[in-house]
Amino acid sequence: MTNTTATTSRRNLKSTTIHVMALDGIVNVNSLFTLGLFLGLAVNPADPNYTLVDSSDTACHTTSKVAENLVAFHVYSFSSFLFSSLIAFGLKQAIRTAKDGDTRVEVSDGTIAHVNLRVLRAGMLASATGSLFGCMFLTLALVNLVQIKLGKVGCLDWYSLVAVGPLVVLVPSALVFYICIVLHAFTR
Repeated sequence: MTNTTATTSRRNLKSTTIHVMALDGIVNVNSLFTLGLFLGLAVNPADPNYTLVDSSDTACHTTSKVAENLVAFHVYSFSSFLFSSLIAFGLKQAIRTAKDGDTRVEVSDGTIAHVNLRVLRAGMLASATGSLFGCMFLTLALVNLVQIKLGKVGCLDWYSLVAVGPLVVLVPSALVFYICIVLHAFTR
């Protein structure tokens, strides 16, 4: 093997090892979010003792539609995280069992596999997209949870606004950053 080929091979080994670590990270984060989803589904929004809204101010009480959206967004988020995790697990399994492909990959146990980088990148993009949609639906579910617990955001109640504010500012900002990093990694 020539020196240039050896250098290219080592670079591919390192870059694909990073891909495997990224897949591990996606699965771990999705698992944490899924745990949060199940905690959110344990809430009973129909319980009259559940809301903290003043009972005399009926204009700020939420309708049953908000409770329905809460459950629907939890389910959408769960299915998105599950999709993302299954794609990531599938890619990791494919790397572990690969025989032929475009790139040599050192797997965690030190063995060498051959992986098609186009398939790996497409799978990572699909997994990242699933995580992105899962985060968006989880944010919408949390906004609905705040509205059920503290009152409609449209009533401009201080506690509702303070609870929803970070959700609608920080989460989309982090998702934009996440998209930029994924696209940057995708083009490398």
